[in-house]
Amino acid sequence: MFEKILIANRGEIAVRVMHACRELGIRTVAVYSEIDRKAWHVLQADEAYEIGAAPAALSYLNGEKIIQVARDCGAQAIHPGYGFLSENADFARAVTDAGLVFIGPAAVSITWMGDKAAARTRVAATGVPVVPGYHGDLADEGQLISQARKIGFPLLIKAAAGGGGKGMRIANNVQELPELAAAARREAQAAFNDPTLILEKFIPFAHHVEFQVLGDAHGHLVHLYERE
Repeated sequence: MFEKILIANRGEIAVRVMHACRELGIRTVAVYSEIDRKAWHVLQADEAYEIGAAPAALSYLNGEKIIQVARDCGAQAIHPGYGFLSENADFARAVTDAGLVFIGPAAVSITWMGDKAAARTRVAATGVPVVPGYHGDLADEGQLISQARKIGFPLLIKAAAGGGGKGMRIANNVQELPELAAAARREAQAAFNDPTLILEKFIPFAHHVEFQVLGDAHGHLVHLYERE
């Protein structure tokens, strides 16, 4: 059992992890940007350390600083919560390389599934049907429009990295596509430090069904059935 865990997140996400740690008798370490020094998660933690300026890229996405804080305060593991660095394979690998435990998937698993473009490729290669889309280079506006027309509207513009609905826009026609793509890029850059986008056919009134499987480093697996 860990004695101290650093939680690399903020707000309700971090507080939920802190509550679970408290029930297990584990001390918690919060990190915060300069604007969050009086935030709820800071007040709930046993220890708290400032890691940078208000923009997430300078604080909550600063993996090197977060790892340094964890080592300096004697934390044995880092819990990323969700969003921010939780699906960043480089961060997960750096945590392990620093002699700490990353509470989450292995870096190789994040590489396979954390990047939606890579995940589409890998899943499609196994014969699983995927929604029509495109996950190549979309930096050029001409390529963006060309691929969008091939897929058809309405179209979902989606950040390749991260999750939580960040960096997503629905385009109903080609005229609004460039502006919405630019907005999605900005949001993805701010949230995940990665502006890469993919395109998918938007399916109205779709059902979002997840199958959740949890495993640990000791080979234990638990299937939690589906959730809609």
